[in-house]
Amino acid sequence: MTERCDLLITNIHAATMDPAIRGGYGAVEDAAVAVTGGKIVWLGSRKELPDCSADEVVDGEGQWLTPGLIDCHTHLVYGGHRASEFARRLGGESYEEVARSGGGILSTVRATRAASAEQLYAAAVPRLQALMSEGVTTVEIKSGYGLELDTELKQLRTARRLAQHYPVEIVTSCLAAHALPPEYDGRADEYIDLVCERILPAAAGEQLADAVDMFCESIAFSVEQCQRVIDCAKKLGLPVKVHAEQMAHTGATAMAVKAGALSVDHIEYITDMDVAALAESGTVAVLLPGAFYTLRETRTPPVEKLRASGVPMALASDLNPGSCPLASLRLMMNMGCNFFGLTPAEALAGVTRAAARALGLSCSRGSLRVGLRADMVLWPMDTPDRLAYEVGALNPARVFFAGKTVGGSDVAAG
Repeated sequence: MTERCDLLITNIHAATMDPAIRGGYGAVEDAAVAVTGGKIVWLGSRKELPDCSADEVVDGEGQWLTPGLIDCHTHLVYGGHRASEFARRLGGESYEEVARSGGGILSTVRATRAASAEQLYAAAVPRLQALMSEGVTTVEIKSGYGLELDTELKQLRTARRLAQHYPVEIVTSCLAAHALPPEYDGRADEYIDLVCERILPAAAGEQLADAVDMFCESIAFSVEQCQRVIDCAKKLGLPVKVHAEQMAHTGATAMAVKAGALSVDHIEYITDMDVAALAESGTVAVLLPGAFYTLRETRTPPVEKLRASGVPMALASDLNPGSCPLASLRLMMNMGCNFFGLTPAEALAGVTRAAARALGLSCSRGSLRVGLRADMVLWPMDTPDRLAYEVGALNPARVFFAGKTVGGSDVAAG
C-alpha cells in the first residue's frame, strides 16, 4: 500500500465475501479499507492499518461494508407491460397457456418493436434506478424482445446507453433465441438461421453483446437448435448462458456444461446427473425465485444437492414484464431464503461473489479483496443477516462505484 490513497474507510465491519477468509461472510471486524485508482489497495483489521493519508476519509460508524450487489440476470429493457396477463394467470391460466394464445413473450415483442429507442430508454431508467437504490452496482441486461435484427440491436444499444448515464456497470447478453417470432411460425430452424447468420454477428460486430443467451424449453427452442446458437457464439468469441430446465427437463444443462457456459438459469428441473456435471464444470447455477413466486410454481431447485456438491449458486431478479416484474434484488435474497432454503450468507454470496462468476467477472468484482474494483456498499446494520431478513426499511447508507460515492441515505441527507 502506498503512503497516500484516494479513499480511506475506517471504523467498519467488512463482509468481504472472500472464501479465503473463514466464515460465511468472510467477515473482518473493526476493519479499514483503502482505495486508490478505483481499486482496493488495502483491507484488514483497523489496528493493522499502515500509516497513510487519504484525499477522503469516511468514518463508517461501526456499520457493515459489503461488495456492491450484482444482478446477473435481467430483461430490464422492454416496451409495454403485461398486467392483463397477470390477471389471467390469477384467473387460472398457466404461463404456458397464456404464451400459446399469443401472449407471453410475444406480447412484449410487439410492444418493444413498436417502441422508439427513446421510449425504451425512458421506461428502463426507473427500473435501473430501483435496483441501484438497493446497492446494485453491476447489472446484466438481455435483449430478446425484438426477435429480429433491428429491435434486438435497439435493445442492446439502449442497455449500453444506460451505462453511459448512470454510475453502474452494464453487462449485455444477446437473447435473440428467446422465442419464435410470429412471422416464423412453424419455421423455427429458419429463425435460428437468422439468429446465427445475421443477429449475433451484427451484435458482436458493434460490440453490443458481452455474452449470448438462449431459452431452451418446450415453448421456445430445442437442445439441437440451442446448440447451433452456442456454436455460433463460440465462433464469434462470445461466452454463453442458458435458460435451462425451468418448466421441464430438456437436457439443456448437460449441453451448457459441455459448452463451458458461464451459467445455467432457473434449473428447477435439473437432475442429480446435472448437479454432478455442474460441480465438475464450475458453471454457475443462477436461482430466480421471483419467477418461481410470480408464476406460483411448486418445484424448487435442488439447493441442498447443489450445496453439498459445491456448485456456486447465484441469485438474480430476472426482472421482466411477464414472469417477474419485480425490480428488487434484495427481495430476491429474502425469497431465496424463504422459498429455496438458502442461508442469509448464501443469499449475499449469490448476489456478490457467485453473481460475478456468472458474468465472468470474478477477477474484477464480487468480493472485497485487494486488487478488485472498489464497488462497495455501507449498510447501517449490526449483522449482515439483516440484508436477506428485511426488505424496504434497511437501505444503503453509502454506495461506492469504483471508489466514488454515488448514492445512499447519507448522501441524500447531506
